[in-house]
Amino acid sequence: MTDKDKYRAMFCNPNWDYNTLEAADEVISRIGREYLKLKTYPNQIEIVTSEQMLDAYALTGLPTSYPHWKFGKDFVLNQNNYTKGRMGLSYELVINSNPCISYNMENNSTCMMLLVIAHACQGHNAFFANNYMFLDWTSAESIVDYMVFARDYILRCEEEYGEEEVERVLDAAHALMNHGVDKYKKPSKLSAIEEKERLKKLTLIKRENYNEIWKTLPAAPVILDAGIGEEQRFPKEPEENILYFIEKYAPALPQWKREIIRIVRKVSQYFYPQGATKVMNEGFATFTHYHIINKMFEEGYVNDGFMLEFLKSHSGVLYQPEYNSKYYSGLNPYTLGFNIFMDIKRICLNPTAEDKQWFPDLIGKNWLEQVHYIMENFRDDSFILQYLSPKVIRDMKLFTIVDNEHETEYEIGAIHNERGYRKVREQLSSQYDRASMVPNIQVTKVDLHQTSKLYLTHAIQKERRLDAESAKATLEHIRYLWGFPVELHSKNKLGINESSFEMK
Repeated sequence: MTDKDKYRAMFCNPNWDYNTLEAADEVISRIGREYLKLKTYPNQIEIVTSEQMLDAYALTGLPTSYPHWKFGKDFVLNQNNYTKGRMGLSYELVINSNPCISYNMENNSTCMMLLVIAHACQGHNAFFANNYMFLDWTSAESIVDYMVFARDYILRCEEEYGEEEVERVLDAAHALMNHGVDKYKKPSKLSAIEEKERLKKLTLIKRENYNEIWKTLPAAPVILDAGIGEEQRFPKEPEENILYFIEKYAPALPQWKREIIRIVRKVSQYFYPQGATKVMNEGFATFTHYHIINKMFEEGYVNDGFMLEFLKSHSGVLYQPEYNSKYYSGLNPYTLGFNIFMDIKRICLNPTAEDKQWFPDLIGKNWLEQVHYIMENFRDDSFILQYLSPKVIRDMKLFTIVDNEHETEYEIGAIHNERGYRKVREQLSSQYDRASMVPNIQVTKVDLHQTSKLYLTHAIQKERRLDAESAKATLEHIRYLWGFPVELHSKNKLGINESSFEMK
């Protein structure tokens, strides 16, 4: 029996063992490396139970995290829904870390195990290791160690300051996570060792300068230096990262609270690229597993029966309910991303006259090089804006509607013609732009001399105005962390104030 016959016997047996998984990882990694030219982190495959998968869900995929009631609440909700049949579980869950950790469900069949190894251990892994968003804004090498540091630090804070007070800080910081991200300034890389050393230095400085007499003095706001002879305005430029600004400049915030805000801010930054690349990430991973499994079939590693099970699972991943189906919940990111990547390959190999007009730079190019270039250098909004083709729009039956709140009927905004294709592409791209999901709120001024009031400005974009209740709830959290009054002004494109909110 040849090695290939031995592998085929293992892979086509519905019951897997650890030797099967080791062989699958070896064969799939080779095909990914040689056929698709994938560059990946080392893989760490974990086989988990349904309860362990639910636990990973609650911790948003991280292997460990600090204690907080929301994680427990999410676990209980997901567990109840799962046991009552109201939700299923993913076949796998993968973490952007080095080595790349993937959790695979223990009750997966052998075919499903091979599919998720190709999908997660090659597709997602390569995306994490090469896409610019992850390279610039995350630190795969140190995220696990950093989360251990974060857990230990917050547990120490609970012992010293009480669980309720720590929980209140975490609640406020979690509520502001979407406003704790640097979108333009690259953050410093995470390092648990450096964080521990920094805390040690802060503790030493505190001890060296400690004197009981300071306890008798009233707390005074931190004086923020605006520069001698310059206009007394701080900050000089608007600050988009509200958590960062509070951490650095809140006048009366204790150091331990600043550190907790810093931890939440770092975690928020870690997840920022994932929210911006959902379609591309899932689309590329699906594109990868599709090609790797088909290559395994061509090379004789799997038989027809295996491929029938694979195609059934693959089709299930790509299922897109119709807009009027009760199961419709928006566009399936797997389907949209996969269709665009497959279309890029088609345009490179077999372009039509329409393709030559819309994508002249792809015609006759090496499809694998183009796929790699796009995977490495785009995010969802730019990916859709540049590469969603008229063919994919027709195949997925995409169109736009205009929903005017003053009208009783919808209006069709774009159909399948040249003008309509461009409008569909632009509007779909804008839905994946972060500005469509997270209000653009920035710190614009602090009253340095009298009240220490924090002034925030919201820029109204795409006619998206603030919800009054949500704005007030957000200001409450900012007011608690800042420690002084907070005022928010929502302005239109002309700079005219349309609404204001204040928390004294």
